Amino acid sequence: MRYGILGDIHGNLEALDAVLSSLAKEGVDRVLSVGDVVGYGADPSACIGRLRDIDAAVVAGNHDWAVVGKLDTTFFNFYAKEAVDWTASVLGRDELEWLGGLPLVRELDGLITVGHATLVDPEQFEYIQSYYDAARSINVMRTPVAVLGHSHVPLAFLMKDSLALSVATRLDLREVRRALINVGSVGQPRDENPKAAYALYDAATGSYRLNRVRYDMRSTCDKIRQAGLPGILADRLRFGR
Repeated sequence: MRYGILGDIHGNLEALDAVLSSLAKEGVDRVLSVGDVVGYGADPSACIGRLRDIDAAVVAGNHDWAVVGKLDTTFFNFYAKEAVDWTASVLGRDELEWLGGLPLVRELDGLITVGHATLVDPEQFEYIQSYYDAARSINVMRTPVAVLGHSHVPLAFLMKDSLALSVATRLDLREVRRALINVGSVGQPRDENPKAAYALYDAATGSYRLNRVRYDMRSTCDKIRQAGLPGILADRLRFGR
């Protein structure tokens, strides 16, 4: 089974289309999404439509939950909250119901787990910021590989004889007992690389690869400003942070 894995999309249609175009050449069997399909960007409806059209396996992110009122935005920063409110105002009932019905965690084919933030208490949307945080999620994994998003920074925690951190873009997962991988972000990278990120995982060979692609960022930024969303949501895309 070959999986194409999408990090946080955040309503960035140009980035999503560039990634899906690249994935089409890779011959994947299934596309997975770690959530935060919406928020920040100006094309939430189109991004939802793309994922539904390809029957992607999607989980809910904190912005997805916030848009449908399942998560309090009190602790969101001003710009994120503005984007959540705007997104909720432009989506249709069917799209809101689709977001609201997304699970927090999915296990697929006995091979891979998809989540957004953590696998322990996923509804809390906490960040994995330490080996301890990573170990808590690894300890509840029932598949050899799990993929997450949320921080928008790609990295992997690999359990061999002990737990190790890797920022390599290519991994041989046959060499590890468990792998907890953050696949970065399609539409809102924050690792100082503005290119859209996505990942490929071949369960048969254990091969994992993180790819980056350019997209029409100018169009994305123009749409954000034209929608009346905070300008910083466009400006930060140029710097990948």
